[in-house]
Amino acid sequence: MTARYASALFDLALSEKKIPVVEKDLKRFDDLLNGSEDLKRLVVSPVFSSDDQSKAIDALLTKAKITGLVGNFIRVVAGNRRLFAMQDMLSAYRKLVADHKGETTADVTVAKALTAAQTKDLKAALKSVVGKEVAINATVDPSILGGMIVKVGSKQIDTSLKTRLSSLKLALKEVG
Repeated sequence: MTARYASALFDLALSEKKIPVVEKDLKRFDDLLNGSEDLKRLVVSPVFSSDDQSKAIDALLTKAKITGLVGNFIRVVAGNRRLFAMQDMLSAYRKLVADHKGETTADVTVAKALTAAQTKDLKAALKSVVGKEVAINATVDPSILGGMIVKVGSKQIDTSLKTRLSSLKLALKEVG
């Protein structure tokens, strides 16, 4: 289901030659979604009616000045009661754009947001490993404490401090 929504948005953006604009607006909405627990609750909770969700999303999009394809797309998603799947739709859209550009996408989980310099260095490092341009889909998860988890395709590299501490704890149990 999420792939169909993402594909429809991608096809529209491609036909109207607005892929960069759509990407930018989706990123802004994603940032709003990740930055507000109240908005997340509105999006995932079945308690709110379709009408309540639609009104709230409409007000948010108007205030954030997210218009055009993305504004209409999110309003349709809200009207169809599919806001709970928005994160998956955004990921699927990013993958379609990356494929279109000849890139691959890396899902990166970090304890705190990456700086522009860190993102640039990470892209360069991943490009040398993968052999093509890499788009980074970063997620902040403070529970990993430090380090990062990088997933490219079916490969995952976990250098998080949480995983290292768990390994150390397990090793100490085996010794003692």
